[in-house]
Amino acid sequence: MGTVVSFDVPVAARHDGSLDDAIRWLHWVDRVFSPYRQESDVSQLAAGEVTVDGCAPEMAEVIEACAFVRELSGGYFTASPRGRFDPSGYVKGWAVERAAEILSAAGSASHLVNGGGDVQCVGGRPGAAPAAGPVPPWRVGIADPLRRGRLALVVEARDCGVATSGTAERGAHIVNPRTGADAAGLASVTVVGRSLALADACATAAFAMGPELARDWTESLDGYAAYAITAAGGTWQTSGMAAFIAQD
Repeated sequence: MGTVVSFDVPVAARHDGSLDDAIRWLHWVDRVFSPYRQESDVSQLAAGEVTVDGCAPEMAEVIEACAFVRELSGGYFTASPRGRFDPSGYVKGWAVERAAEILSAAGSASHLVNGGGDVQCVGGRPGAAPAAGPVPPWRVGIADPLRRGRLALVVEARDCGVATSGTAERGAHIVNPRTGADAAGLASVTVVGRSLALADACATAAFAMGPELARDWTESLDGYAAYAITAAGGTWQTSGMAAFIAQD
């Protein structure tokens, strides 16, 4: 789906087959959900060549989840940006979260899966702990969308997802469904919370809203925190975000 996925996993995942299983899952998601493949279920459904019943069963699950986020966001999240069915704003985070679950099901208690900047963290950083004491959290760098090659902040995360929507990698590409025009006012929004799938979709919705609406809306999300960089270079964060920002 036009992105790179990286894994930080225990050595056992290479030998018990779980890493291979996670990679196979992601390739399957690409075949079924990629809008860049004419033969994918998503492309055929968008073209009216098949119905939902003719697609993989997971298609109905994704459509239902997108409808939930659409309602949650007051319509600022949509599975049909620019008028064509494309649930990528939910699918990438969902696919990465499921890949992490495959590794957990095989017994791994500490791993990280990064899909194009959408990161699912499980446990803490192995090998980073002192001889005694708790395992430290994973450290996830958030790209500065206004200064190429720089980090805006580092998020410390354990057992949660970190998702960022913005212009750092792909430029302007998120649509405001209310106007049909490119979203304006924000350069990036990072959302942290238990589910990467929901964090990813909420980051997209918040970016589409613009800075004023997004701040109050993300503050209202139970169990999720947000950090935003405006197009003018200003920043704001919700009340729960401070707990995730690294201080060194």
